[in-house]
Amino acid sequence: MCYREVKAISNDYFINDQIRDREVRVIGADGAQLGVMSIADAMKEAEKAELDLVKIAPNANPPVCKIVDYGKFKYEQIRKEKDARKKQKIVEIKEIRMSPNIDKNDLNTKMSAARKFLAKGNRVKVTLRFRGREMAHMHDSKYILDDFAEALSDVAVVDKPAKVEGRTMTITLAEKK
Repeated sequence: MCYREVKAISNDYFINDQIRDREVRVIGADGAQLGVMSIADAMKEAEKAELDLVKIAPNANPPVCKIVDYGKFKYEQIRKEKDARKKQKIVEIKEIRMSPNIDKNDLNTKMSAARKFLAKGNRVKVTLRFRGREMAHMHDSKYILDDFAEALSDVAVVDKPAKVEGRTMTITLAEKK
């Protein structure tokens, strides 16, 4: 893309005539630093190379401009953003709810479900819900959460220890690395 062809205003980068700074630090088309120069000299360098002057670091002092083909530069930026999005991993928090009078077999079923969640890379929030008279013996039931965490200690670590929140007691487990 030639200097004269770029007329559209870009939302992301200032290019060519849109740059209003007095002095800028210029990076050449080959990546070499050309130094600090006036905007007019920088524009002449860009015209000489038949490329565009793109302001890539507006907050620097002085702002940094690069002599590049704007279309190619914009394409590379979009590709970098897509690659970054592909590589990021979203960690979900899965919740497992129990009551304090849970039976051994039910507890084992909940543990196997938690094991599957942890194997997929998710965090697990184990919630012990108390109702009615169970509220009076809330602190006596903490061992259930501790045993749950101990049973999964081969694949999980305690991310957040047991905590009482209203009628519930919760513990958060994360995958062991």
